[in-house]
Amino acid sequence: MPSTTDGSAMLSPTRIRLALLALALGGFGIGATEFVAMGLLPNLAADLLPGLHATTPDAANAQIGWLISAYALGVVVGAPTIAAAAARWPRKQLLLALLAAFTLATIASALLPTFGLVLVARFVAALPHGAYFGIASLVAADLMGPGKRARGVALVLSGLTISNVIGVPVITWIGQVSGWRVAYLVVAAVFAVTFLAVILLVPFQAGDPLATMRNELKAFGRLQVWFALGIGAIGFGGLFAVYTYVAPLTIEVTGLGAGAVPLVLVVIGLGMTVGNLLGGHLADKSVRRTLYGFFCVMIVALAGLALSAQFLPGLLIGVFLVGGSAAGLSPAIQTRLMDVSRDSQSIAAALNHSALNIGNALGAFLGGLAIAGGLGYVAPVWIGAALSGFGLALAVVSFAIDRSWRRKGQHVPYGTALIEVVTDAA
Repeated sequence: MPSTTDGSAMLSPTRIRLALLALALGGFGIGATEFVAMGLLPNLAADLLPGLHATTPDAANAQIGWLISAYALGVVVGAPTIAAAAARWPRKQLLLALLAAFTLATIASALLPTFGLVLVARFVAALPHGAYFGIASLVAADLMGPGKRARGVALVLSGLTISNVIGVPVITWIGQVSGWRVAYLVVAAVFAVTFLAVILLVPFQAGDPLATMRNELKAFGRLQVWFALGIGAIGFGGLFAVYTYVAPLTIEVTGLGAGAVPLVLVVIGLGMTVGNLLGGHLADKSVRRTLYGFFCVMIVALAGLALSAQFLPGLLIGVFLVGGSAAGLSPAIQTRLMDVSRDSQSIAAALNHSALNIGNALGAFLGGLAIAGGLGYVAPVWIGAALSGFGLALAVVSFAIDRSWRRKGQHVPYGTALIEVVTDAA
């Protein structure tokens, strides 16, 4: 159904698909810039910390890991601040500004000479991350029209999941062959192409002329917003407890060579791609049932992986299901945030990515503690199952509050979610 907002009105189905493809291309670039460093840690360490790398390679690799942490911190900081400050901007112009920032900061990451400067560049490069996905999700939801919002969100996020299947392995290989700086220049080129695609293909959409930073920040005063953020931050920790340590899990537990790790990463990426698209379709029918269903699959998949990771089929099936169920949750959590935020749409759409990056840090941190404590490389998988169970519990409580309001004859205090609560609770 054609969209009816500003320049989006009366677009042909082909034009809508091309606009969504342009938005997804930005997600592809973001996936590459976020994850390619994980495969190039030794290369980065050898170039940026040559003295330490020559004497203590493990310490150099650990310090280079700060680049990944700096990026995650940039996402957490940038998502709410940019989205709140720029809520009045026309959405297409805001997307172009964010893509220009991505391009320039990624070029800086490739060219700056010292570790400290590259660390700052990675933080700056991450600032537009959450705001881009948030605004792009709003644009996609509008393009798709009523009843298809979550599918629009999923199509934008598909660029990120496909990047894990294709972009990250290919660009990592380029970095190994030609140097990590060349790899980041390739990522910058992806952002530059996306900039041109958005200019040509994405229609004009006005910002909210009544939006102010104060109104956007009101989202933090709403209980259900905090529940939705907790669902993402804690529940998604289950994925990253596995993703972060998938290489030693593959090598030390399953007993495969290091050459098998890229294959396992591709399997995770395939699962994420399938799960993301399926989650978008199901979330348009019921956000509540989609969250419950994918959390249950994720918990079972993590437990199964922990029990069967020593066998190749168990490893591959397990990581596919873990990646798929986690990605299936993302459109549902994004849609839930957009529902419960009421008139703070821009910041709510961006906050999802702050929450997911907190989950990234939480899963990796707790998994690392377990490994450092001598519990082995399967322990993070069990921790992931516990985190996912906690995420499911938060979802159950959140929707129970909705039902409580309905039983008391009160309106659910946010936008269109009232319709879903009534039909889901029936």
